[in-house]
Amino acid sequence: MKNTATVVLGAGMVGLGTALALQQRGHAVTLVDRKRPGRETSYGNAGIIQREAVEPYAFPRDLSTLLRVATGRSNDANYHLGALWSLLPPLARYWHASAPRRYAPIADAYGKLIAQSIEAHRPLIADAGADALVSRNGWRQAYRDPAGFEAAAAAARQLAQRTGLDAVVLDSAALSVAEPALRLPLAGAIHWRDPWSISDPGELVARYAQLFVRRGGRFAHGDASTLRQRGSGWSVQTDDGPVEAERMVVALGPWAGTLTRQLGYRLPLFVKRGYHRHYATPVRLNAPMLDVAHGVMLAPMSLGLRLTTGAEFARIDAPATPVQLRHAERSTQALIDLGAPVEAVPWLGARPCTADMKPVIGPAPRHAGLWFNFGHSHQGFTLGPATGRLLTEMMDGETPFTDPAPYLPSRFER
Repeated sequence: MKNTATVVLGAGMVGLGTALALQQRGHAVTLVDRKRPGRETSYGNAGIIQREAVEPYAFPRDLSTLLRVATGRSNDANYHLGALWSLLPPLARYWHASAPRRYAPIADAYGKLIAQSIEAHRPLIADAGADALVSRNGWRQAYRDPAGFEAAAAAARQLAQRTGLDAVVLDSAALSVAEPALRLPLAGAIHWRDPWSISDPGELVARYAQLFVRRGGRFAHGDASTLRQRGSGWSVQTDDGPVEAERMVVALGPWAGTLTRQLGYRLPLFVKRGYHRHYATPVRLNAPMLDVAHGVMLAPMSLGLRLTTGAEFARIDAPATPVQLRHAERSTQALIDLGAPVEAVPWLGARPCTADMKPVIGPAPRHAGLWFNFGHSHQGFTLGPATGRLLTEMMDGETPFTDPAPYLPSRFER
């Protein structure tokens, strides 16, 4: 058992997963964030622990998809012209890494983390008393176009056979029976049955934070930009004064790039922004469903039906431009009785991405006692406890559950 003083910067799912894993191994942990736990990126996702997501989102390489995005005819992505210049270098590396021969080992490494996702969450959900938030019914990937559905179904069957995932292909009639609230007959859906869905993602993170405090952890409001090296350790300013520790973990999600640049690192990081809004839908879907044709996830939540959008490429602090959400409202209204919006203003957040689609996990190459755990893209909510375990095993000199080499920050060092 250790009694090492460690500070974790960032109280989203990744930060909580890291803090709880360190705590479990005897570390004295302080969690520092400017807001309450789970109020940023971890609050705004679709609430799915995506055990099936063994293949990360690759950059589109077919010309038709690229043209649809460039001309604004695809709701999967939106972009701000003013931000593209600064985004071009990491996006170019993202496109390069998505070539099939480069993507294959990336997906292999990514899948090894995803394989641990449910098992890493399972004991935390039980210990946090959060079982009532969990549905173990998977989610559905629905198609309006028959040709697209047939191609996706064939690919899903191959993936399921190769990886041992539980996928069921539903034709139009079977989907109508499974989801009687749908107004339109769709071509069909792929039902991924391994994932778990959460009725309130922010509340799950809050429950994890309460578990952390019950186990003796400390939470402090503070500003990560005040991080300073102090002798052989580190210091950060909080509302309760400076907090010092031998080791500091950066788990700041989309804000990790700002802090690491201050420390002299030039990591190929970028953000994908996204929107969501809840609706007082008078009917209820039985499982989360992705309307592939319109790039919108429909997720039943405790606050209503949550619509989440695709990616928006913009500066993290740029004004909101929820054009994708407005399109999602129109397309979904034809599919289901949407009802009135619950919030007056849509939620806007950012997803932390890396050019090679893998999270950054491990020791900072040029700073003793500094550790990184960020860059989870769309899967921070899914992967937080798993990558927290991996980082803790590395920090304690244990044999990690998987080879950490693909995720090390040093992979970007020249």
